[in-house]
Amino acid sequence: MGHGGNVIEELMADHREVEEIFGRIQSTTGQGQELRNLVDEVTIELVRHSVAEEQYLYPTVREHVEDGDRIADKEIADHGRVEELLKQLERIDADDPQMSALLQQLMEEVAAHVEDEENNLFPLLRQACSSEMLGDLGEKVRRAKAMAPTRPHPAAPDTPPANKLLAPGAGLVDRARDFVTGRGKS
Repeated sequence: MGHGGNVIEELMADHREVEEIFGRIQSTTGQGQELRNLVDEVTIELVRHSVAEEQYLYPTVREHVEDGDRIADKEIADHGRVEELLKQLERIDADDPQMSALLQQLMEEVAAHVEDEENNLFPLLRQACSSEMLGDLGEKVRRAKAMAPTRPHPAAPDTPPANKLLAPGAGLVDRARDFVTGRGKS
């Protein structure tokens, strides 16, 4: 969850972690609980990552990167599509015939988003921000991920200040539900 380093290093480590979980999903031979556990694991990581980006990365992009509003709006729209897919995956059984198609769509959406961030957004951010600012953002992102929700909330606000106010409360409720059900512990 928290990898260390500046914001770009932190978020790229998250990307690699999600790719690794996707690889385990693709190589799993089972359905049922094994697949559900992997879907829950990737959901937790993607939701935390998205919330942290929406709270800290995208406001910085808006302020410091040329054409930052357009870029941030596009990234937030990407998150919205992913969150809707995660919500659908949360609602269906692992043995449901739709599971495979939804997972494939999720992997494609996330791969396109990661490629865009790493090839376009991160280089722009590196040019626009000092190393100190990127380091401070890394710390803020790690703190946000620790408090973030672990379940998709597509109707929740995705821009400050509302997302910074509501996400910790939703995160507390999600983590309590996860503790009671054992979700994310496998």
